[in-house]
Amino acid sequence: MITLTDQLGRPVSLEQPPSRIISLVPSQTELLYYLGLDDRIVGITKFCTHPADKVKSKTKIGGTKQLDTPLIRSLDPDLIIANKEENERLQLQNLMADYPVYVSDPNDMDTALAMISDIGRLTSCQQAADELSSTISQQFAKLEEERLTGLSVAYLIWRKPYMVASKGTYIDDMLDRCGFVNVFKQQRYPEVSNEMLAATRPDVVLLSSEPYPFKQKHIDEFAQLLPGAIIKLVDGEMFSWYGSRMLYAPEYFIKLINSIQTI
Repeated sequence: MITLTDQLGRPVSLEQPPSRIISLVPSQTELLYYLGLDDRIVGITKFCTHPADKVKSKTKIGGTKQLDTPLIRSLDPDLIIANKEENERLQLQNLMADYPVYVSDPNDMDTALAMISDIGRLTSCQQAADELSSTISQQFAKLEEERLTGLSVAYLIWRKPYMVASKGTYIDDMLDRCGFVNVFKQQRYPEVSNEMLAATRPDVVLLSSEPYPFKQKHIDEFAQLLPGAIIKLVDGEMFSWYGSRMLYAPEYFIKLINSIQTI
């Protein structure tokens, strides 16, 4: 028997290691593959794009917020991996009535590492999960040596309306580990107006590649609104994907820091 508490405080129990896993979270799908669970994954969302060479052959069970529940049930999972923020509560509750569902809710590096440990334990891949967490911690220790010294930042995740990553988010913790000071102090992902952005006067504006796909053409838009600010397009997966993608984030952050310091 495998029993633990997920990140919503719910007990999750498995009588034996799962052999039919469904992942409803792109970053955690990538983690499952990293742990070597390829053959035990039976379903993923259409947004699960990594690893690209392996996800193509898996059954797609809808989007993260529009799950095909009948299809999920037809796959007869013995473990479903979900996330509080990315998945719809009512759909998860429907599945929880019949299947073991582990719900993650990481809002910083520590809770992300705890999630990795939980997934390792549930899938009997604890050693691989522990080794992954140790390597991630070593990589982030290198980032600590390169961090900025207090440049203010606005991190945009959406357009029309503008939305930013603020306090209580995993993204905010990554910004802090880079040495940025988030100009927005509200919780989670507030909508902000042009006037609010202009009033904060951030030193740096980071335009994320997801969930809104900011492009080069949007830089001029923010340059007019915030003259004098350094405006950068950034890889949203590096800032928001918790799991095995964390291995590569510190190196990416260091390159970003260096590119800003040379301006």
